[in-house]
Amino acid sequence: MQTISAQTEQPLQAESTSHPRGLYLLFATEMWERFSYYGMRAVLVLFLTKAMMMDKAFASKFYGGYTSLIYLTPLIGGFIADRYWGNRRSILTGGVLMALGQFTLFFAASNYGPAATHGLSHQLLYLGLGFMILGNGFFKPNISSMVGSLYSATDKRKDAAYTIFYMGINLGSFIGNTITSLLGDTGHPGDFRWAFLACGIAMLLGTSIFQWGKTKYLHTPEGVQVGETPAISGGIKGVFALLPVLLAVMLGILWLDSAKFPTIAPLLGLALVAIIIMIFSDKSLSGADVQGVLVIFIVSFFVVFFWAAFEQAPASLTFFADEQMDRTLFGYELPASIFQNLNAFFVVAGAPVMALLWTALGKRGSEPPSPVKMAIGLALLALGYLVMCLGVHNLQPGVKVSMFFLVALYFFHSIGELCLSPIGLSLVNKLAPVKFASLLMAVWFLANAAANYLAGYMSSLYPDPKSTAPAPVLLGFTITSLYDFFLVFVVSASAAALILFVISRQLTKMMDARNYPAPTAQA
Repeated sequence: MQTISAQTEQPLQAESTSHPRGLYLLFATEMWERFSYYGMRAVLVLFLTKAMMMDKAFASKFYGGYTSLIYLTPLIGGFIADRYWGNRRSILTGGVLMALGQFTLFFAASNYGPAATHGLSHQLLYLGLGFMILGNGFFKPNISSMVGSLYSATDKRKDAAYTIFYMGINLGSFIGNTITSLLGDTGHPGDFRWAFLACGIAMLLGTSIFQWGKTKYLHTPEGVQVGETPAISGGIKGVFALLPVLLAVMLGILWLDSAKFPTIAPLLGLALVAIIIMIFSDKSLSGADVQGVLVIFIVSFFVVFFWAAFEQAPASLTFFADEQMDRTLFGYELPASIFQNLNAFFVVAGAPVMALLWTALGKRGSEPPSPVKMAIGLALLALGYLVMCLGVHNLQPGVKVSMFFLVALYFFHSIGELCLSPIGLSLVNKLAPVKFASLLMAVWFLANAAANYLAGYMSSLYPDPKSTAPAPVLLGFTITSLYDFFLVFVVSASAAALILFVISRQLTKMMDARNYPAPTAQA
């Protein structure tokens, strides 16, 4: 139960056209956290291959396992927040853990080399990523769900709020990618450590901002504090004692999956089954609640196809930029990792335009429902890879591709992301029953976990011209060239977009059972 605090600012009225100040506090907190996460992610695969001396296929799968766990642990963090800690305690704990992880990676990168001769460095690599995985589990689902908590259930500003929040994510990504690419991706493996150090400092800054403003700004329009520890919760100290156990489990899973046998894929399946049983066995849910939950599960399935292709950016697309693309601009060769900035740039520039577009369409009564917006996002994803197919078709050995094609890919992918990701976050918040709000937000991230694991596997199929191994095969299709590799994503994303378009009308009817108005984004 939440209590009204005398320390809150004067509450904003529900019908106000401006957004609550708490949104901008969460914006700033998330911006610095995304600096930390995306800044590190921009150089991670290059660090693994150039400093830790992993081959591309192993580094891709290792990266996929790590990012998959990054999105899997929100299931744990969401559950603990709902039952024991509340959003605020979870966010602060997660922020501290992630900062610790970045500083651990700094020490790992300070003594780099292959595992055979630099065992301690590789152990620190696993430990640092373990802290990141566990910390993100507490941080990510809780800060996302808090955005919706600042508004009433029927407030039409939610889509716009999540779009603004999404701008914070991408602004942080842009700043983080720029700094870490310039500091770390210099051609000297020893410089990667400075990228990790910058990310650790950014994480501490974001956590401090949240701690400073949480009591003053995070409340409902009526002035009720949001995200506090549940009144009936118990076992808070027990959860703290459980953290080392959870860390050990995450490290064990990451090590087994990367070095021994697939572990994460079965874990994802078990997590999905557990969530389904937990939610649908609750007899207090109404028929409308059940239909809303079903919509969340269905659109989350299609999200897997989007992110599995989208998340090639820090893996196979970075390999492509590093080896197959002409990166010279005005006589200066750009770092391969800095091209990931294009996504953040296009999202920050495009988010206000998309918000205005949804608003204009809403006023005319022609705004598409959320499932249709998400299908458009998948179609734009396929279009981006189609451009890449044109760029590499009949590519001769030794010839490098113009950076225009990668720029065009990131443009289409970024607009597609704006059609899918903030809309999906808003949809989950609107359709989720209150008692399962954080857990169902974690379901959204479970789809991201599956997608990132699949993305790592797909990146391992990247055709390396220097490799003497047999050409990779996917479902009977032999990938002999970059054209074949990119064509796989064109086909998969196009098929997913078409199916989602076809079933969108039925999904919209199921959403209407929740008696929520059609989403309207306001600038």
